[in-house]
Amino acid sequence: MKRFRLQPLREIVDLLFPRHCFHCSQLLLGDEHYLCTHCWLHLPFTHNAAVVGNETEQHFQAHREVVAAMSLLHYRPDTASRDLLHHIKYYGARKLALTMGMMIGEKLVESGRFASVDLLVPVPLHPRRERHRSYNQSELLCRGIAKVLQRPVSTGNLVRTVNTDSQTHMTAEERKENVKGAFRVRKPELFQQRHILLVDDVITTGSTTAACCDALIAAGVTRISIASLALASS
Repeated sequence: MKRFRLQPLREIVDLLFPRHCFHCSQLLLGDEHYLCTHCWLHLPFTHNAAVVGNETEQHFQAHREVVAAMSLLHYRPDTASRDLLHHIKYYGARKLALTMGMMIGEKLVESGRFASVDLLVPVPLHPRRERHRSYNQSELLCRGIAKVLQRPVSTGNLVRTVNTDSQTHMTAEERKENVKGAFRVRKPELFQQRHILLVDDVITTGSTTAACCDALIAAGVTRISIASLALASS
């Protein structure tokens, strides 16, 4: 067995610019990225991509056009999943988003339930919010998934026309009303006859993703699948 050793350049960089685990703050070594090995191994994976009627899909039972849905992780405040999501969503961890997107893509392929997807669409931010943040975290996840699925990503056709209030402290009903009619499709003909994979960062009540589904369905889309990085308890 080949003995593990740090590369000399990596040793120097880690000495000058020490890297820490996003969750436990332990020093990262060698090929460790973002999380230490212990925290990676203890991420709360849902393992639900291959499960028909899983807890993610249950949020979209009212939409017969939704044929499959999955989430990679459970979002729990006391686990590393929260720290991963927050670094992607609020701190511009672009490489991390791509990495997690690729992990989602691998689960989609393994499940065999998403093989007919032919177009990836991220849940859009309002232009004002995206300008302020300078990126859309769902699009970054999309790009990672696309590397695995080898499918195109569509941005700018499904758009958010209302700059809705933050939903962090809203009830399920308030979330639903907050995003009602907030999305539309600019050119429906580009989405018709396509099986769309709608990608979101986190699903809590599913209200935002469902509102996107409403806009896609109104544009004539008849097959929608959904993938999210995390699934939170509503």
